[in-house]
Amino acid sequence: MAALLQPDMRSARLALALDSGAISLPTDGRIAVFRPRSGDDLSDLPKDRVTVITGFRPDHDWFTARGYACATAVEGAFAAALVCLPRAKAEALALIARAFALLPPGAPVLVDGQKTDGPEAILKLARAAAVSHGEVISKAHGKAFVLTAGPVPEGWAAAPRVVEGGFVTRPGVFSADGPDRGSVLLAAALPAKLKGRVADLGAGWGYLARAILAREGVDALDLVEADREALDCARDNIADPRAAFHWADATTFKPARPWDAVVMNPPFHTSRAADPGLGLAFIRAAHRGLLPTGVLWMVANRHLPYEPVLTSLFRTVEDIGGDAVFRLTRAAHPIRGR
Repeated sequence: MAALLQPDMRSARLALALDSGAISLPTDGRIAVFRPRSGDDLSDLPKDRVTVITGFRPDHDWFTARGYACATAVEGAFAAALVCLPRAKAEALALIARAFALLPPGAPVLVDGQKTDGPEAILKLARAAAVSHGEVISKAHGKAFVLTAGPVPEGWAAAPRVVEGGFVTRPGVFSADGPDRGSVLLAAALPAKLKGRVADLGAGWGYLARAILAREGVDALDLVEADREALDCARDNIADPRAAFHWADATTFKPARPWDAVVMNPPFHTSRAADPGLGLAFIRAAHRGLLPTGVLWMVANRHLPYEPVLTSLFRTVEDIGGDAVFRLTRAAHPIRGR
């Protein structure tokens, strides 16, 4: 699910940058807007020239519904770009590198982010790389500044990396440095047999999927992931004809046929703040997609208030282990009509 910025945060800086002359948009040509979030107001930009570039499915669908041209990747000529900073520094640099690659030398790239997104760190790296920049605008708990497109500084472009277990990851995907502790615990706790059709909701780059496919009895596995970059990594990591890859919001995904089992390590952040509602939406999606005899295998942080919803949706809910931080849960036999 996408994080909604408070109204006018990004748009306030964008409007100020345009009004003050900190950025001067060319009179024609396409404008690439990288990784805006649902709720971002882009109305100060000419809508008919904007292409929103995002691999996060809820954001992609939000902007598409409002009439914006949207893509996960683009080619061809652009005249200017807006880069909406993500939290991960490596991902932010990779987005700027992609913007530079699309633009002619000297074209403006407006970089914008909340203070918590690290715009100061990006500006410092730009200065160190001798990338020309303009005035820094501070407003609405964030900063914006214009970089001048040119050669991509060394080390900025996205590069895949191989982590523990031989998995390939890329900058910006969840747990890009290696499998997270919760997924490791869940993979170890899965039974030796998982029959029939299985789903991995929020599959990420495929760590749990590989563990699922190693179990006896799995006929098919749906990997459902909202982050296109992570799903592309999963395609690289899972070479099994039983695997089907779905770029989709797991909270609204509808399987072609019900599942016998769901395995998941649901996210619980839509921004820097915890959002238990996101994990609850994953639980409800698993409940909807399971057969009456189906089983949910889940890992989650112990402090999250999931148990009341689980017990209202499943006839059997068991704590099957974990550690001081993570709880492993087995929930079986969905209760229908809820």
